[in-house]
Amino acid sequence: LVGVEAGGDCRKREVNSRIMIVPLQLATRAAVAAGVAILIAQWLALPFPIYAMIAAIIVTDLKPLRTRQLALARTAGTVIGAANGAGAAPLLGTGIWAVALGIFVAMFVTELLGVSETAKLAGYVCAIVMFQHREEAWTYALYRFLETVIGIGVAVAVSLVPKLIALENRKRHEP
Repeated sequence: LVGVEAGGDCRKREVNSRIMIVPLQLATRAAVAAGVAILIAQWLALPFPIYAMIAAIIVTDLKPLRTRQLALARTAGTVIGAANGAGAAPLLGTGIWAVALGIFVAMFVTELLGVSETAKLAGYVCAIVMFQHREEAWTYALYRFLETVIGIGVAVAVSLVPKLIALENRKRHEP
């Protein structure tokens, strides 16, 4: 363990272990979710599996329970962003200020609907839809929705896997 000598303080070892394990658990969950999300999106022959991967990483939270608790809200944010982008692109175009306005509206709507935890996801999805595919905005929005939902679903599934090392449940040993 980092910074612990033989016969050192058990509490110090636990703190150092926690410093190493917590980032390892988050990184592992996000990486596994991203890889599985890409596999599923490719298996379904979706045109841009990268968005399934990005969604899996973005929605993976440090606390697995939080990933699960926010899954429905994040799905709602995806719907809001995709619909807003698809509706706004033909009307506003794809210029910088049009996309910025679309992001504003998508994020504002999520706040009004009480799903503020997902405002950034709504803005992100809206921007991708508006900026990339004005002519086929609704088709592109559907793909963004499907790929993002795959990423969210895989992140939730990975969050159900129990932690391999749970410091909170270890017996505390006296030195």
